[in-house]
Amino acid sequence: MLLGKDSKNSMLSVRRINWLRLIVALASAAYLLYRIVILIIRPEYDLVYWLGFLNTGLIVGGMYALIAIGYTLVYGVLLLINFAHGDVMMLGCFAGYFTFEYLSFLQVGDTSFLNRYPVISILLAFLLGASVSAVSGYYLEKIAYRPIRNSRIRLAPLISAVGASIFLETAAQIMFGPNKKTYKNPALLERGTGWNIEMGDGMIIITKTGVFSLVLAVVLMVGLYLFVQKTKLGKSIRAVSQDKHTAQLMGINLDRVTSQTFIISGILAGAAGVMWGIHNGIFNHYVGFLPGIKAFTAAVVGGIGNIPGAMVGGMVLGILESVGPAFLAIDFQLKDVIAFAILILVLILKPSGLFGKSSSSVEKV
Repeated sequence: MLLGKDSKNSMLSVRRINWLRLIVALASAAYLLYRIVILIIRPEYDLVYWLGFLNTGLIVGGMYALIAIGYTLVYGVLLLINFAHGDVMMLGCFAGYFTFEYLSFLQVGDTSFLNRYPVISILLAFLLGASVSAVSGYYLEKIAYRPIRNSRIRLAPLISAVGASIFLETAAQIMFGPNKKTYKNPALLERGTGWNIEMGDGMIIITKTGVFSLVLAVVLMVGLYLFVQKTKLGKSIRAVSQDKHTAQLMGINLDRVTSQTFIISGILAGAAGVMWGIHNGIFNHYVGFLPGIKAFTAAVVGGIGNIPGAMVGGMVLGILESVGPAFLAIDFQLKDVIAFAILILVLILKPSGLFGKSSSSVEKV
């Protein structure tokens, strides 16, 4: 069978890409093997330090996973990357901050409401943070995305998302000021306090805020997974994500499901924002930028559009980002480079992500 010129060029291009993937994979594997051998021969860190890095990575990874789920939910419904999602998280972080500030100012007897009723204060902070982010996500979809949902210009949603992100950051800077702020935690979750576990000549510090953030992140992720699998709205979201047109023919309201998806993703982002403030303390109007980009990386690593993949991707990215500098013998300030290097490697070696379906596995009619 004779092949046309275009078919031959296409096959040649595919072969080149496959060779590129093979070279990158072999080079990456060789370097990782080299670093493993070096660490075995000349260990630079004791076991206690590696466990400390792992502890930090799990905490940060849980927050990345929560934000990544928001990217995955929106992409599954609209095939849209909501690059303003990190700024929705930022608004939730501010809402939690102002909640704690007001409750610390409110006096109950000889102490503040914040320390007299710490559990209620934390619940209020998460409630308001999640509510503000949910409302922001709802109106973000209404104003920035719905009018151009069916636009013939493919870059229109991306441009709108970037514009919405800049608008939210600028609005937060104007309303709340450019200076960095510090979360005023209740004494129950005072930063830097926790449990010290001695191991050999070192010590692992497990902070209260870290344990709280990790446990809450896992609970929210499991709760969301069960919600999507078991509830009527969850089934509607999955149906729209699989086939919009057939879902509409079956009576599912696309506009309503889309709005509810943005609300759910906003709730998760708002919770992650409050957790970020409680654990890290210092933040400003740019607090959602890097976590948002890294959460997008986590969603791609796990397989964009796959909820369990986003969960695993967030955890994996958090751990690799924490352990990576020590493993690769680079400055710890370069940990952000590791996250984006992982994104590049995944896009080259397995663009569909760890749990995504390869396009070659899709049956064509």
